[in-house]
Amino acid sequence: MKVQAFENHFNQQSFPSMKKIKIAQFGLGPIGIETLKLAASKPWVEIVGGIDIDPSKIGKPLAEITGDKNCGNAPVYRSLDELIAKNKPDVIFHTAVSKVRAACDQIEPMVRHGISVVSSCEELLYPALREPELAAQLDAACKAGRARVLGTGVNPGFVMDVLPVCLTGVCRNVRAVHVQRVVDATTRRGPLQKKIGSGLAPEEFERLFNEGKTGHAGLKESAALIAYCLGWKLDELIETGKALVALQDIHTPHVSVKKGQCCGIHQLAVGRLRGEVKITLDIKMYLQAPNPHDACQIDGEPAMNMIINGGVVGDGATVASLVNAAPRILKAQPGLLLMTDIGVPSFT
Repeated sequence: MKVQAFENHFNQQSFPSMKKIKIAQFGLGPIGIETLKLAASKPWVEIVGGIDIDPSKIGKPLAEITGDKNCGNAPVYRSLDELIAKNKPDVIFHTAVSKVRAACDQIEPMVRHGISVVSSCEELLYPALREPELAAQLDAACKAGRARVLGTGVNPGFVMDVLPVCLTGVCRNVRAVHVQRVVDATTRRGPLQKKIGSGLAPEEFERLFNEGKTGHAGLKESAALIAYCLGWKLDELIETGKALVALQDIHTPHVSVKKGQCCGIHQLAVGRLRGEVKITLDIKMYLQAPNPHDACQIDGEPAMNMIINGGVVGDGATVASLVNAAPRILKAQPGLLLMTDIGVPSFT
């Protein structure tokens, strides 16, 4: 009986009421739709609506938009105000933009209404890196509205930041962290294949990368989160991106790439402290990449060398990270949160 009483107490502390969480979806692109479908499979979720600017989606039931009857008959609204007037959610899944400034513009009205947000915005993983004043402003808005905001995903949000940080939890000391990720982009969604420059001339892709218009978003944020958790105040954090060139013609359902055109990117972030390299994050994301994998080496005591053969499949894992985070952020203190501010990520 004592064991059962403890388990009951533990479960009540972890998920105090077990009542359903009212969920809405902001942005009904490929990731938004898959997020909604996964959320609809959870017994603790009640879906109350979606928000999108696409006129062809507004007013339609989410079951029709997603092709999943479990998403129910709640409609797509054209604005946050219209959604709140009908049924105010507890949490909004935000899957719309990559830049933190654009995300803050969309999210701040939500938190002022007391709605917590889990976002796939890559730069929101560590928003103070690029926009410290804006991050402080959003944090204040969260606290005023008693809401929380979390940026997460598979990468950034897990593979190249949270997972390495977790590995250091059993280290007596850490001298450096090195992470590599190889992604076969052939298996990924169309927007990502285009974001990595598929079909562009290599020099055109690199020009766009240097302008911040292409490439993998959030790599510097991953490095910044690692540095923050390990107490390293980096003197330098640089990022480079080079086009990877197709050795033969490549065709996917989304793009066609000729031999000699860009088929992906090799992106690198390096963090230094007093001239010493402390962090390297190395990602190769390209069409038909052989031997996809995720790897991490901790230079410390003990030293560690981890590899995930096949890698963590990005799109499905991103959706899971968003949905699994929802109950945890509601238990956190109001504010703009980092992944390391909430409970250990796990299946929910």
